[in-house]
Amino acid sequence: MNWKQLISAKRFGMEEFHEERQENRSEFQRDYDRLVFSAPFRRLQNKTQVFPLPGSIFVHNRLTHSLEVSCVGRSLGNDAAKAILQKKPELHDTFLPEIGSIVSAACLAHDLGNPPFGHSGEKAISTFFSEGKGLLLKDKLLSNEWEDLIHFEGNANAFRLLTHQFKGRRQGGFAMTYSTLASIVKYPFSSSLAGEKSKFGFFVSEEEGFRRVATELGIQQLNEQPIKYARYPLVYLVEAADDICYQMMDIEDAHKLKILTTDETIELLMNFFDESKQAHIRKTFAIVSDRNEQIAYLRSSVIGLLIKECTRVFVENEESILEGNYSGSLIKNISEKPAKAYRICSKVSMEKIYRSRDVLDIELAGFQVISTLLELMIDAVNAPEKAYSKLLINRVSSQYDLKAPALFNKVQAVLDFISGMTDVFALDLYRKINGNSLPAV
Repeated sequence: MNWKQLISAKRFGMEEFHEERQENRSEFQRDYDRLVFSAPFRRLQNKTQVFPLPGSIFVHNRLTHSLEVSCVGRSLGNDAAKAILQKKPELHDTFLPEIGSIVSAACLAHDLGNPPFGHSGEKAISTFFSEGKGLLLKDKLLSNEWEDLIHFEGNANAFRLLTHQFKGRRQGGFAMTYSTLASIVKYPFSSSLAGEKSKFGFFVSEEEGFRRVATELGIQQLNEQPIKYARYPLVYLVEAADDICYQMMDIEDAHKLKILTTDETIELLMNFFDESKQAHIRKTFAIVSDRNEQIAYLRSSVIGLLIKECTRVFVENEESILEGNYSGSLIKNISEKPAKAYRICSKVSMEKIYRSRDVLDIELAGFQVISTLLELMIDAVNAPEKAYSKLLINRVSSQYDLKAPALFNKVQAVLDFISGMTDVFALDLYRKINGNSLPAV
């Protein structure tokens, strides 16, 4: 793979159209702006990141998380571009200096496909088909279609959201640049290769779309069937930005919610630094007495360190990344001391944060809400002639093709509808369907 082909301003679904624009924004900055002003991005403000929403203490939701990941991604991309251009000055006249804008836009989009109620939403959808009443559909679908359902993945759903032509929308979905689209596909293979972690990059309905992106950008293909590609290089930077943010911000949120004490939090974050840097931080603490501000300063210092480390790993491994031989994430290959501190943070997060009662309660509620909505909606599209089915179908926006001729397309339309919901909308619809609440008169 080579940088000259890898970075393209061509727009998905708009290949036959070309507009001359008299403005200072690059095409990749237009991707960023287009996402910010979109309805799916706006809805992220009411989608759970980890902790329940809302509350008297404002923790992260999907929107604030995506914005922070985008900021970190921009820094990673800009720093990586600067370092690569120092090694390869002949790339100055290419789009390589735009890496920061591309990664920043991709970071905004990376969670667009996630359903309500955090990661439990993904699990609720996949287990509805693998363990629940959705099992009845197995013999009616092709094997690759079934694999898509039992391994439902927010990352693949984001690629669908950005590229699929929903009713009433423009050709090619959001008409993003090929480079931004490629940057969000963390797992560039089909669901038959998803494995136990249920990670894959695109549904069978978007397989041809990803092939188009990969061919245009010269992404190396590894398997013809099952389809598998090498990772697009900028995916590593998007992934690193996400790894940095969710780990650090979840710890800060846990401190605000008193799941972690101040001493525990300071110790976790101080572990990233050598004695000299720790002494400097303590001097700052003597000036800034507010405990939350101290944690915020310490957290920002850790993020700065991890940006520097991940950039170094990316630049040092540039050739193997371009050859498609690099394995693992950038964060797992940083220097020993911060790597050890990051592993400790991950361990504490798993034990004290992700298994806390509040987090588990929202996951349990999410399972019930999503499973119920799925069951009723799929029953409705399979028997649209029934009176109750008609009521449910009429409740759904016409952009979702619930009357598609093929069963898989109907099921996908249901998943498009449910995965696009906010937590509040899903809960409200669930209550109304169950007769627990009625519209205000």
